[in-house]
Amino acid sequence: MSTYSDASSVSAPQPRALRPTGFSGIVPALTFVAIFFIVPVTALLLRSVLEPAPGFGNYAELLGSATYLKIFANTFIVSALVTIISLLIGFPVAWALAIMPGRLASVIFAILLLSMWTNLLARTYAWMVLLQRTGLINKMLMGMGLINQPLPLVNNLTGVTIGMTYIMLPFIILPLYGVIKKIDPAILQAAALCGASRWQCLTRVLLPLAVPGMAAGALMVFVMSLGYFVTPSLLGGTANMMLAELIAQFVQSLVNWGMGGAAALVLLVVTLSLYVVQLRFFGSQNTGGR
Repeated sequence: MSTYSDASSVSAPQPRALRPTGFSGIVPALTFVAIFFIVPVTALLLRSVLEPAPGFGNYAELLGSATYLKIFANTFIVSALVTIISLLIGFPVAWALAIMPGRLASVIFAILLLSMWTNLLARTYAWMVLLQRTGLINKMLMGMGLINQPLPLVNNLTGVTIGMTYIMLPFIILPLYGVIKKIDPAILQAAALCGASRWQCLTRVLLPLAVPGMAAGALMVFVMSLGYFVTPSLLGGTANMMLAELIAQFVQSLVNWGMGGAAALVLLVVTLSLYVVQLRFFGSQNTGGR
């Protein structure tokens, strides 16, 4: 009798640990978002409308000044150029990574990751050395006879665009590679067998299938470019200021939290609006959702 009771006690199923269900399952995530996003943004919003005087004077000054509007224009122009150039360079690189042998692809991936892990300040200073009037790039161009005098590649938006494109390339290559790698090569072979040329296979088959990766990468690069500080500050100079530099100047140099908060809120609204537009036209799967 005792043997039977022992066996039954061993084989009896143990109760499963209770898992949080419903609203309780997302309470930790909501708490994290509230503490590290909602509370700081709310505090920033309050300071932007309360300092130095209650009202929307900071926003009126920010959006009504030609100087500040030029900074906004610099920010959006550079961000758009960096996004477009990164797409033009990143798509062929991602496609090459998807079709090249595994060992070679691993080496290229290691180079990409190494560039991402290298200190941002060190990379920016390296570009300052390369782009200056006596730098390697100007010397090479003059040595090949392509130019007669050095090109102004630093302390302007050209240098900012070059430096930021280099930094942003991995962030657009990796999403594109993930999408292109999942495309079945048989689809392209079927298109070729049906009489499609290489250009038609690219424009009518490969590019439409790669749109999710292009959209996700473009959004990431554009949003990150809007808020970049180090590279524009070192390669652009004060005459070509961007929005992140303006916010830093308001807070650190002028100690004007009202104007700094207003500029930061405008940047946040633009960023969220871009995300909503992409969700509307491309769907959540193109922005990293499932």
